[in-house]
Amino acid sequence: MENAVVLLLAYLLGSIPSALWIGKWFYGTDIRTKGSGNLGATNTFRVLGKKAGFIVTIMDILKGTAATLLPLVIATDIHPLILGVLAVVGHMFPVFAKFKGGKAVATSGGLLLGYQWPLFFLAVAVLLITLKLTKMVSLSSIILAVVAVIYTLIYALNTGDYPFLVVILILASFIIYRHRANIGRIRAGTEPKIKW
Repeated sequence: MENAVVLLLAYLLGSIPSALWIGKWFYGTDIRTKGSGNLGATNTFRVLGKKAGFIVTIMDILKGTAATLLPLVIATDIHPLILGVLAVVGHMFPVFAKFKGGKAVATSGGLLLGYQWPLFFLAVAVLLITLKLTKMVSLSSIILAVVAVIYTLIYALNTGDYPFLVVILILASFIIYRHRANIGRIRAGTEPKIKW
């Protein structure tokens, strides 16, 4: 019973629709009706601006971190990676927003921060560099997913932490699948670019 509660809590943490709540409470805007309609940090930046975008990014990261670190505050034998993945699932399919959420990048990053922080900071560096070069958040996110897989493969071969490799493969698949429409636009040359 206790484990079921912890699993549910991890999902509910991920389900917190940061972009929706920040938009409605502080800007009087439902970002599901603006921009791409996506409940993620990128659409928040585009619709509500930098301040809201940064706040939502931090909140979405911390959802994954909090879920991954639950075993530190609640006695459970559930592997922290399972809890982190549940938070990512909650972010993509949030019960508080009719199961239509974000694309999993920031919350996946939160899992990394809670479980393998060096990869988190590598991921941030890769994201910033690729954003600077490509000016496309979607392409940068996909490249980030691929780099994370390569890093974790090397890490797992050296440490034997193959569960982590499996989780990263799952998260990378989530991220790439959730960006499938963006991939089509990238190929067509119509993907929006950010301005620095």
